[in-house]
Amino acid sequence: MSVSEMNPGSSESVVMPTWSWMLHSPARIVALGFGSGLLRPGPGTWGTLLAWILWGLVLSRLPDAVIAVGLPVLFVYGCWCCQRVGTELGKPDAGIMVWDECIAFWLVLWLSPDPFWVQAVAFVLFRIFDITKPPPISYFDRRLKHGFGVMLDDILAAAYTLLLLAILVRIGVL
Repeated sequence: MSVSEMNPGSSESVVMPTWSWMLHSPARIVALGFGSGLLRPGPGTWGTLLAWILWGLVLSRLPDAVIAVGLPVLFVYGCWCCQRVGTELGKPDAGIMVWDECIAFWLVLWLSPDPFWVQAVAFVLFRIFDITKPPPISYFDRRLKHGFGVMLDDILAAAYTLLLLAILVRIGVL
């Protein structure tokens, strides 16, 4: 069941999602990161934490070839899910959609050194870049909406994270 309320300054109805609402559609379950996007505060941080947990439990054990094929497939599927769910919610880039954090952080974890403390640094860096959206992330975040735009800005935050991690490894900090 979902509750609707009026969007301030608009005649549009905005869906306020619940766990029950999410469970009625696979696209909703994926876009909302298996429910992590419904957690407060900071749904993006909860989505990134879910990604880290799933990486440690399952994904890190997969062969690189499976990850190399799987991440782009999951990215495209995420674009579709976020497009659909954003339309249902009446908000193209709703903060509760956290699949973008999952895919982007899995990319970071796949291409980063394995020690837990390096992953923790990657987590913090990724969240900083995802929240602050330095250029050109902010440019694309403002101009690209819907599924692809939702997914792209987190991939760019992942690229910043990977670049900074590579620099820290190169200068011997990590």
